Amino acid sequence: MAMATGVCLPPPLATVARASTSLPARSRRLPRPQRRPHPLGRAAAGMDALNVSSRDAEPLIHPVSAAAAATAHRRLRVRTHAQGADESPTDAGSGAAAGADYSLAAVILPFVFPALGGLLFGYDIGATSGATISVHSAELSGTTWFNLSSVQLGLVASGSLYGALGGSILAYRIADFLGRRIELITAAALYISGALVTGLAPNFVVLIIGRLLYGVGIGLAMHGAPLYIAETCPSQIRGTLISLKELFIVGGILFGYLVGSYEIDVVGGWRYMFGFSAPLAAIMAVGMWSLPPSPRWLLLRAVQGKGPVEDNKKKAMNALRRLKGPSASEKVLTDEIDNNLSSIRAAYADQAEGSIFQVFEGASLKAFTIGGGLVLFQQITGQPSVLYYATSILQTAGFTAASDAAKVSILIGLFKFVMTGVAVLKVDDLGRRPLMIGGVSGITVALFLLAAYYKALSGFPFVAVGALLLYVGCYQLSFGPISWLMVSEIFPLRTRGRGISLAVLTNFGSNALVTFAFSPLQGYLGPANVFLLFAAISLLALLFVILNVPETKGLSLEEIESKILKK
Repeated sequence: MAMATGVCLPPPLATVARASTSLPARSRRLPRPQRRPHPLGRAAAGMDALNVSSRDAEPLIHPVSAAAAATAHRRLRVRTHAQGADESPTDAGSGAAAGADYSLAAVILPFVFPALGGLLFGYDIGATSGATISVHSAELSGTTWFNLSSVQLGLVASGSLYGALGGSILAYRIADFLGRRIELITAAALYISGALVTGLAPNFVVLIIGRLLYGVGIGLAMHGAPLYIAETCPSQIRGTLISLKELFIVGGILFGYLVGSYEIDVVGGWRYMFGFSAPLAAIMAVGMWSLPPSPRWLLLRAVQGKGPVEDNKKKAMNALRRLKGPSASEKVLTDEIDNNLSSIRAAYADQAEGSIFQVFEGASLKAFTIGGGLVLFQQITGQPSVLYYATSILQTAGFTAASDAAKVSILIGLFKFVMTGVAVLKVDDLGRRPLMIGGVSGITVALFLLAAYYKALSGFPFVAVGALLLYVGCYQLSFGPISWLMVSEIFPLRTRGRGISLAVLTNFGSNALVTFAFSPLQGYLGPANVFLLFAAISLLALLFVILNVPETKGLSLEEIESKILKK
């Protein structure tokens, strides 16, 4: 695995004005009704599918030359966790230097615009938590069909996840044909259309159609974004940039909570919550349109015989020139293109990608057991369900109904954001396995405490509040960022593409199932027994991590395959 690095990048500006012509006119604000528990969660873990990698997706962009480094205006200092200090380009040498300097312009834009796909996924999660209250309220819905059943509410909450499941299957079939850039532009178009159809929905059926459209965009974005980032960013900071996507997703959740808090007491506010993502998606579409295709994808097409080799090389050269800027010499660009074309040819000659059935053989089966098990447990240990009860838990600790459930959600989103930042900074220092064992242990304790609170400790609200924060914090230190990092590392080259696709399907499928089934399940069993069930599953997850999940810190992808998978 390429050495992960730490770098501080400013998040994109995500504040845009609401287009008054795209949604119905705002109605007067009404007093807020008493809040019931609502589905806040919706898959904080499913978000992490943004970390999907391509088979042998080594980046095309290498460090700029020493001459270019001397003339660039703004520089990005890269610090490797393994070294613990900055390293100058002159000390590091060329090519393999982990501490080289890069122009910000060559790094930021090819990262930010694809990462907006993750922010829009997170926004949908946060906004849906408030929208499900609004659309189901007789006073606030602004519709005649507000009296939705628990099954219908489950479809509203999980509709985009079912769409994402379909989108990930679609991406598996068409991604190499479309290319990463067109895939992300298509995702942005689906985001826009899904948001507008949902926001303007005249009835429940159209609302669900809009949710499904938006979800297909999620599936394409979760597949295309990490590939574009990996294939265009400098290799020394590839791991850090892909890890930073988690902050974009959690930042999107927090932004969704903020919009929901502002619109929750507006008649028809759910329309604005869903529709507000349309202008954000438009920014993503324009940004991706302005970027070049992935040079590596163009070279892949040359190797696969999809077009004349020289034509694809010329297109890759032009794309690389746009990404690196005018400081790179023609000789440097030509050498990079030729070297990478040779590397891709060698990789394809040595290891052609295996069939779907080969994922269940030998080393690939061991990898799928580890990766698939992690993304399954991250869902069925109850992340969406714990957040479902977040409002009622905090209300018992002194938050009244007037304090607004949506505003309480902001507190949780902010805490998730902070803990995600801690995980991103520490994963290469502490390692994957210690964080997973410690985090899942904390999740198990938190779930037992929540079960005890609803069973016998309802007079001690601090127990519930502490358990809730313990759960959220431990999840963001373990399952949240690490599960998909492990998935992206663990599969051998031969089956990496199909193995990761199966992991994505497992994630979205279990996510949608848990989100949809929780409301009927808690009505049948009661909250205490539901959390007790999740606690028992968490014990199994902890045992699974201890027995099966290896430590991959500091290992290359080849070393993971030879030292771990082929033991």
